[in-house]
Amino acid sequence: MSLFTHRAYWRWSAGVQFARLPATMAPLAFTLLTTATTGSYRLGGVLMSVYVVAEMTGAVPVGRLLDRVGVTRGLPALLLLTAAGFAVLAFAASASASASAAAPTAVLLALVMLPGATAGALSGGFRTLLADTVDDALLPRAISVDAMLLEGVLIGGPALVALLDLAGPFVPLAAMAAACVGAAVLVPRRAAEREREEAGPDVPPVGVGTYLPWLCCAFTVGLLLSTIEVAPLPLVQRLGAPDTAAPVVIAVLSGASIVGSALYAWRGKTGDPRLFLGGFIVGGLALAGDFGWPGLIASVAVIGGCTGPLVAATSVNLQRLLPKNRRSAGFSLSFTVQACGFGLGSLAVGVLPLWLAPVFGVFAAAIAGAMLVAKPAGAIGTTSVTS
Repeated sequence: MSLFTHRAYWRWSAGVQFARLPATMAPLAFTLLTTATTGSYRLGGVLMSVYVVAEMTGAVPVGRLLDRVGVTRGLPALLLLTAAGFAVLAFAASASASASAAAPTAVLLALVMLPGATAGALSGGFRTLLADTVDDALLPRAISVDAMLLEGVLIGGPALVALLDLAGPFVPLAAMAAACVGAAVLVPRRAAEREREEAGPDVPPVGVGTYLPWLCCAFTVGLLLSTIEVAPLPLVQRLGAPDTAAPVVIAVLSGASIVGSALYAWRGKTGDPRLFLGGFIVGGLALAGDFGWPGLIASVAVIGGCTGPLVAATSVNLQRLLPKNRRSAGFSLSFTVQACGFGLGSLAVGVLPLWLAPVFGVFAAAIAGAMLVAKPAGAIGTTSVTS
């Protein structure tokens, strides 16, 4: 069956995009909310930090719970709980505004932890569900197409918040809750039968050393991408360009990522992640050097073009290694590690010289590549993901 006529995949895809939408809306939505209720936009950044910490803290434990109850049964419940968390936060802020009294900071910080704690395992749950939705042969192409659609969600989330804010600062949070409900409705039910058929005994996971190279790949993606996404302004300022040129860097990164994922999807094979890590090393070194506009555009294009394929190859190989009764927790851990890399990369941009920040991403890519050199060929670049 072709992926483009695979109805179950497109239902899964619609569900996962709805589930991702609140995370892309949250930074701007929280800022607008706190500005309206407390007069401080800085509190919005604090809320986002607390939300992310809650996500990372709950990702693996909640993912393990999904493994126990089954993703087709547990994922809709988790999405509804997340929707309820956003709704409670919006209601509390709205009630305080109606009473002409600013919502206590501690209350907002406590309430934002509710959706954060349950949202951390959503990505891992949906990724586990994908394994029960498409066949192994379609998996690399399915992940690549999903990476292309993710770029649209990343751009569309903040734009949607700006539009909904015209109706009131609490409307974006209501829309985030509605998106979670929509995702819960779209969770494919037919995957449950395959999930039950493939469920085996409670197999203990293999040693952490087996997963470590792939977790390092995920960490590298977050670390190097954040160097670009957080620092477009200083990158163009280093070249003496006006601030208005900063979006060009993000546009090149997103465009290259879409093209790389499209080519990877067209090829339809897992590919060798060491090749994409090599692209990260070359692109990161070029980014660290000051080679003018040609060097900046070329380095960003190389990193963007390798991002989608590296994410897909990492995801496919992780699925090959993870026991079926550990997939939600394993994929949640992978997404958490990638988020940690993004956070550390952002911190590096803030506290280190601009030329030094990409070097950490290059170093991480080199370590991941070195780890994979010793891996048997069957663990890398295979078209089969069944263990």
